[in-house]
Amino acid sequence: MTFTIDKDIFTNLLGMASRFTSNRLSSITSLQGILLRSEKDTLNLYATNLTTFFRTSIQIPGLEKTEVVIEPKKMLEFLTFLPSGELAVEIKDKQIILKMKKTRGNFPLIIAPDFPLPPGFPHAAKPIDTDVFSKELPLVLFSASSDDTRPVLTGINFHTADGELKLVATDGFRLSVVQDKNLGTFPSMIVPADFLNEVLRYMKEAKEVKFNHFPDEKIVSFEADSHVFYSRLIEGDYPPFARVIPTEVKTTIVTNRNELQRNIKLISVFARDFSNVVVMEVSPDGLTLRPKKEGNAENTAFQEAEIDGESMAVAFNFKFVLDVLNHIEGDDVIIELLRPDAPAVFKTKKNSGFLHVIMPVRIQE
Repeated sequence: MTFTIDKDIFTNLLGMASRFTSNRLSSITSLQGILLRSEKDTLNLYATNLTTFFRTSIQIPGLEKTEVVIEPKKMLEFLTFLPSGELAVEIKDKQIILKMKKTRGNFPLIIAPDFPLPPGFPHAAKPIDTDVFSKELPLVLFSASSDDTRPVLTGINFHTADGELKLVATDGFRLSVVQDKNLGTFPSMIVPADFLNEVLRYMKEAKEVKFNHFPDEKIVSFEADSHVFYSRLIEGDYPPFARVIPTEVKTTIVTNRNELQRNIKLISVFARDFSNVVVMEVSPDGLTLRPKKEGNAENTAFQEAEIDGESMAVAFNFKFVLDVLNHIEGDDVIIELLRPDAPAVFKTKKNSGFLHVIMPVRIQE
């Protein structure tokens, strides 16, 4: 079979699909490849690591029916060095041949008669509010854990109760919660954060995004234009996150977010030598930021703030504070404190449905 396709489009589709192949050398060989499957003038590309699946398609008139598995890594490298233009693709015997003018590249096929395909869904996908979802999802994704020893913490908890949906993520040291009635109706489930990061990458440019859920197979899908992203749900019980959120406040701080961001970065120059710990000293005058005590040295940054409540000193891993400041919007950030050893709550006036909790660092000076 031979067909022609725009080189840049083909490269983009292969690049997208390759992000869902398995990178484990011990995995089944076919999982490291991409399935090309043509039918009725449509070329479909499939990729999977058995936890997530990806399918995309493009219309190409006159296609013959075929089904082959290609190894994308070397092919993508070859394509990146070609100029833009029309690319001829020929599939024959046990190889795929890419040709542009007098340039030619031959690549072997992967023998994979039983390439795993994503399951079919019993119901049609439903549209979701793309603007709201793409705005709220990043507010929790950064808090998910990357430690596979506790799988439920590597996912985003979709918690539905009394008709309201909360998106929750935690790694055991911090917690992000966002609640928005405009998010629509999702079932209670735990979706891998890495998968949602990939979906978000393409969701922002999609004209319409649809969601589907197959509870029997414990799998979900998001459709964005001609791309479909599938993922198996994470099974298990999500930690009772509400218990971590303090119900009492003794000190409330309202201060400029950009200034706090800059001052945290200033003190991080010194804090990196002291376990990344920044101490936030709260007084009626405002905030004084410093690293842990280091002999007689005094490295500080002062920030004006509205203080309501008791004076105290609280220590944080500066990376956690910067993460939340980088993701929220608005001029001001609100910090609520109970004690130096109690979880601190970060909020923003611009989004009343969002809160972030950071566990403080206990220090002895």
